Amino acid sequence: MLTATDLGHLRRAVDLARLALERGDEPFGSVLVGAGGEVLYEDHNHVTAMDETQHPEFAIARWAGANLTREERAAATVYTSGEHCPMCSAAHGWVGLGRIVYAVSSAQLGAWRAAWGLPDGPVRALPIRDVVPGAVVDGPAPELAEEVRALHEAFARRT
Repeated sequence: MLTATDLGHLRRAVDLARLALERGDEPFGSVLVGAGGEVLYEDHNHVTAMDETQHPEFAIARWAGANLTREERAAATVYTSGEHCPMCSAAHGWVGLGRIVYAVSSAQLGAWRAAWGLPDGPVRALPIRDVVPGAVVDGPAPELAEEVRALHEAFARRT
């Protein structure tokens, strides 16, 4: 069950997804929160401006690996507007980050994309635990689903 604190951090991740959309990118945003509740790092998608691997969850994993101890990484939480892709899940697992909380699942996003007549992405969408079996994962957040859907639909209309 998601707490009010979880929803507050997810709200920030969705705001970052909106910022990505406003900058012409796919609407994904993520926030890394330390054990004490402090925001340590946040980012949004940069795939349009850079390359297809510039996901915020991957950036968080790289930043955490370079700046946090193993214990700090394990105690941190990643809040993200959408469930990690397999690349980001693997990065999360390799650096030993803690809990993941997402607003919408890969299955939700896939269903929306199919309804809009869009093709599947180049990498199969897998639940995080299929990539990192021991991951602690919470989501989706039904309170944010419609807002996140609207962001992705706006991006889909552009392509």
